[in-house]
Amino acid sequence: MRDKDVITHQSVQEFLDRLASSAATPGGGSAAAIIGAMGAALVSMVCNLTIGKKNYLEVEGEMTAVLCEAENLRARLTGMIAEDIAAFDMLMAAYALPKATDEQTAACGAAIQAGLEQATDVPLACARVCAAVIDLAHRAAKKGNRNVISDAGVAALAAQAALRSAALNVYINAPGIKDREFAEACVAEIETLLRDAVARSEAAFAIVMGKL
Repeated sequence: MRDKDVITHQSVQEFLDRLASSAATPGGGSAAAIIGAMGAALVSMVCNLTIGKKNYLEVEGEMTAVLCEAENLRARLTGMIAEDIAAFDMLMAAYALPKATDEQTAACGAAIQAGLEQATDVPLACARVCAAVIDLAHRAAKKGNRNVISDAGVAALAAQAALRSAALNVYINAPGIKDREFAEACVAEIETLLRDAVARSEAAFAIVMGKL
């Protein structure tokens, strides 16, 4: 039931039911990915309702490019739903390894560290993609069809929420990583993404509000 195809082909209700259950996965990381994917899908919607409209012929080329990028990012984020589950399962499996001997304890510790690094890498990657979705939402807000301009705003806010949600998963795992250079680099990057992308999302929201 944790296969990528199973996860991504569930109904919304099925996914939400699993999210609400006592099962450890899917959890916040998977939710971040799907929220980000929804943001990307809304960017695509704005583009699809702009391309081919006579009042927007001058931006058709750019909106076509934005659409292509948004669809690539949507696919990437959709795949991250399963990647997050796999990373969490890897970490939980590491914690469950036997520790009866010194060798087993050492192997368990190494596996836990590998799991923590993977559980930090995946949400950091998700945050990067969400930042890219925010940039696209900003472009859609500036030049997209005004009749659906609010959807560009929702896209920017969804991607911001997803990025900040992914950041929480970086913050919770980084303190347990013994490779402090790796952990500190991850935290530094996520803080840069938060600062820059959140400001960009708020700018997109302001553009939308100015056109309503």
